[in-house]
Amino acid sequence: MGNPTSQLVSGNFEKPINMTQENIISKTIDFVQETLRGAEGGHDWWHIQRVWRLAKNIAEQEENVDVLVVELGALLHDIADSKFHGGDESIAPRKARAFLESLSVGEDIIRHVENIILHISFKGGNFERTFSSPELSVIQDADRLDALGAIGIARTFNYGGFKNREIYNPNIKPNLHMTKEEYKNSQAPTINHFYEKLLLLQDHMNTATGKKMAMHRHQFMEQFLHEFYQEWDGNL
Repeated sequence: MGNPTSQLVSGNFEKPINMTQENIISKTIDFVQETLRGAEGGHDWWHIQRVWRLAKNIAEQEENVDVLVVELGALLHDIADSKFHGGDESIAPRKARAFLESLSVGEDIIRHVENIILHISFKGGNFERTFSSPELSVIQDADRLDALGAIGIARTFNYGGFKNREIYNPNIKPNLHMTKEEYKNSQAPTINHFYEKLLLLQDHMNTATGKKMAMHRHQFMEQFLHEFYQEWDGNL
């Protein structure tokens, strides 16, 4: 990490004194918990905590990974998810930058965290990736793992209810070739999201650890969908 400076930025942040990495992480946790107080259940502090823990675990299995960047990127990756801010993808990196500058975090780390926030999202999977780093790979896998398995199922239906979407409509087929904008603006039934994103994630994992964990969670979702259709059709 770069040497601390005395520069302050605008905002309701206190000037840090001799901040250690442990202090930075602790203050970031406090900031995220307060910022996401009352957030939608699939994108709240508990989602952040799960991704943060997963990212740290995956990072331990990888080489040449900056753990501080991983922790900060994981903690701040959903600080202002664009889907809750009118699709504006610039709010989250700006908010993260202002906070990290208030802790006198080095500019190289701040830029890295900004890029992680800007490039972590799936966004339909149909776009060219313009930034990559080992740290992004780790955090992206952790975030995608939290969209899979039992937690992923719970989050998907929680968000569908939050948006007042149908659970399932057999007359509305999944769209597997959406543009980024179509994906962001989709109002399709919740079950469609499994085919438009969740079941695709296993093939988009970056790390060996992430790929291994994704296999189990992917299989669990397939079992869930089989049971869902059996119950939907009223089969005995």
